[in-house]
Amino acid sequence: MKWKRLLSLRQWSYVFRRMPRLITSSRIPWSEKLLFAVPVLLYWVLPDVMPFMPIDDIGVTLLLMNWFVTRAERKYPELLEKQHERV
Repeated sequence: MKWKRLLSLRQWSYVFRRMPRLITSSRIPWSEKLLFAVPVLLYWVLPDVMPFMPIDDIGVTLLLMNWFVTRAERKYPELLEKQHERV
């Protein structure tokens, strides 16, 4: 993951637009969605599990959102193609 990409406003607007569609998609199995949801929920509920990690809860959530969108679009390219057909 490149730092320039993480600091891009365009990248984050893309992640925020795609995230609800990917989480609610019936084509992505629950196990894939849980790869995003479980670590986020655990970090929000149990922040002291990783005490030496100086990232706030929202930072961890944003990084995992970016990871989930990238991974889901790479693993399920048909979802990306359908989104481009609508536009």
